[in-house]
Amino acid sequence: MSWRHRYSIRSYIRSALWIVPVLAVITELIIKRLSEQFGSWMVNQGIYDLKTGFFAVNAAEAHAILDRIFTLNLSCLVFTFGSLLVAIQVASGQYTPRIIATTLLRDNVIRWIVGLFVFNLLWANRTMVLIGQSGNVPQMQVFLAVLFALASLIAFIILIDYCAKLLRPVSLVRRVAEQGITVIQSVYPNPTQGIAAETLSTRKRSWTWRPRRAPDEITYSVPAIKRGSPDRVILHQGRSAIVLAVNWRGLVREAQRADCVIEFAVQVGDFLSVDEPIFYIHGNTETVNDQHLVDLVALGSERTMEQDPMFSFRIEVDIALKALSAAINDPTTAVLAIDQLHRLLRLVGKRSLRNQEITDHTGRPRVVLRTPNWEDFVHISFREIRHCGAGNLQIERRLRAMIENLIRTLPEHRHPALLIELDLLNRTITQQHCFDEDIALAMIPDSQGLGGASGAQP
Repeated sequence: MSWRHRYSIRSYIRSALWIVPVLAVITELIIKRLSEQFGSWMVNQGIYDLKTGFFAVNAAEAHAILDRIFTLNLSCLVFTFGSLLVAIQVASGQYTPRIIATTLLRDNVIRWIVGLFVFNLLWANRTMVLIGQSGNVPQMQVFLAVLFALASLIAFIILIDYCAKLLRPVSLVRRVAEQGITVIQSVYPNPTQGIAAETLSTRKRSWTWRPRRAPDEITYSVPAIKRGSPDRVILHQGRSAIVLAVNWRGLVREAQRADCVIEFAVQVGDFLSVDEPIFYIHGNTETVNDQHLVDLVALGSERTMEQDPMFSFRIEVDIALKALSAAINDPTTAVLAIDQLHRLLRLVGKRSLRNQEITDHTGRPRVVLRTPNWEDFVHISFREIRHCGAGNLQIERRLRAMIENLIRTLPEHRHPALLIELDLLNRTITQQHCFDEDIALAMIPDSQGLGGASGAQP
């Protein structure tokens, strides 16, 4: 099985809701049989009596208890799935559809609680079948069913509280940001050291699973390493799709085997159409296997966060834009999304972003790739929100506080792009507000949007 297919299977398992309930069915079958054998062994050894052990309930009472337990778990199961569907519709309509696959469907708490409901439902049903077949009441089985029912009831209450908190705007934007932080730290593991320090640090390092970083440039417009015209171009065949992830280790191994340099023509998160270049081969091309290279790229219909540091920014911005739309008109939620963008942008600004080469153990370049640079992150964080939030005091003040804080806390070579955004924000405020008092108020940075200490500066 190729790496691409293994990646697709792993990604599907992480987002499939039915996996855990199926595991609960299998677990119930195994544990139920073991408990029945253990109960029979205890009866044969005289450890407890069927008529006096545990609850000491008769067949009618046991059947009534188990029937109520069955109904309870079935009701909880139906309510959970019904509420989940409503939550998905509300979240996609009020926030953004992109949080469904990245947040709601990959939540393990919901899946394991649903698995508990399925387990308890089947346990109660199997125990009722045993009572009907033998006429005897397996007291220990009934006792365990009651314990599992109590656990299901507690889990259902926890689930209601958990979902109520999960669907709050602050919880969703924070969860997306935390996933984005993990991706940023993996894609950009090296801290920025300033222009001079990074320019002097030219010693090549042996290849690891993390790509080698080239120096940051103050203009942020230096293109990827130029190697002239490629000796061979590999085109994408099959269906058009989005690039989800790439097996960089595998590409380095293939480049070493073929003794060439492989340039990845697109970026993770890009849309790849049919007959579009996916690889450029520099050097020896005769021993390169096209299918082996293509199998090292995972494609899909929707972007994911595994190797896409820009996607978390995209989701946060979409939430802010939806909140600023005329249909919803909730600028406070947009401020919450800007808070997380501030958190992400500050982390990115402290990382070395010029990610162009991956070298092997001998120091020779083997794979050339592209990742977003500092300007890309700044543009996606400010431009659309500034356009949609123009004239809104909360957005203008929060964006200003974000820019000024980043200028104070990030290295100096990150400032030019931020100063451009500050100038654009000033011009937007001047054009949008007619009264001098509103302009003066909008010019005050406020991390709360509107409500913080006016004019308070460190």
